[in-house]
Amino acid sequence: MASSLTHCYSSPSSTTTLLLRRRHPINVGPTSLRFFTIHSSPSSSRVLSIAASATEASSAKVIDGKTVAKQIRDEIAVEVSRMREAAGVIPGLAVILVGDRKDSATYVRNKKKACETVGINSLEVNLPEDSTEEEVLNHIAGYNDDPSVHGILVQLPLPSHMNEQNVLNAVRIEKDVDGFHPLNIGRLAMRGREPLFVPCTPKGCIELLHRYGVSIKGKRAVVIGRSNIVGMPAALLLQREDATVSIVHSRTTNPEEIIRQADIIIAAVGQPNMVKGSWIKPGAVIIDVGINPVDDPSSSRGYKLVGDVCYEEAVKVASAITPVPGGVGPMTIAMLLQNTLISAKRIHSFE
Repeated sequence: MASSLTHCYSSPSSTTTLLLRRRHPINVGPTSLRFFTIHSSPSSSRVLSIAASATEASSAKVIDGKTVAKQIRDEIAVEVSRMREAAGVIPGLAVILVGDRKDSATYVRNKKKACETVGINSLEVNLPEDSTEEEVLNHIAGYNDDPSVHGILVQLPLPSHMNEQNVLNAVRIEKDVDGFHPLNIGRLAMRGREPLFVPCTPKGCIELLHRYGVSIKGKRAVVIGRSNIVGMPAALLLQREDATVSIVHSRTTNPEEIIRQADIIIAAVGQPNMVKGSWIKPGAVIIDVGINPVDDPSSSRGYKLVGDVCYEEAVKVASAITPVPGGVGPMTIAMLLQNTLISAKRIHSFE
């Protein structure tokens, strides 16, 4: 146990936490009030069912987000091509980036590349750090009125002199492919109401569970973290799937006791290796959203990326777990592309 703890230990003073800078999505339109509206044959849409529990295998099954995301992109490409040929419409995604943060620029670059791979038009505005909030709002207004744009994404975080709430609220709800408009979140929270879009990272988490055949109904689920971007909408989605949901956060007393009861864990707190193997119920399924750099002298970069869950310990207890990197991350962009396609279909009444 000592060596395992050494692998998973990280000093807060030497670690920079990256808690989901980019928000990241379940789509529902007025003609089809169901999540996951892009379908394919069962053989291609499901990767693998999780048959082995921790008592039957020495290590957990790896939930491969890269493979699932590739499948989803292939499905989207087919639908984009069909829409272009049948209706002459190409879905369009506009991204607004303010400032020169390297991580934000990388996310935007990856989104642009992903759009190209599936045939979605990608528009981009890069504004300097000292731009005014009014300039950003003007660009949003232009995209709101542009019929060739079906999704608008404002890259977060914004510079400190801007009101993030004002900016996000300016995006027309029909083009809010990030799912952050208050009406989308409100509809997600209410029984009998359906959001037009759901934030991409929580949507990707649920999609991974579905595609790996993980039963959610009636299970105990624990979400670690309560951010508007991931934790809160993830809990709402699990509740919609008829799970019994608990949320663990910074003010929770004895979090390990609550986490240890979970059949499904979604960790999105931005604390490297916080969840230890001893906190995990044998056979639990773990979706690790955390992407945290920790010092690693053996790496050429001087650091490595780890999740919020101590992978070396958890893999010996859980029945299935997402790796970091290569788990939830690729799903976020895939869900953004899916939301953009759904928006284009809804706007043009294309079935």
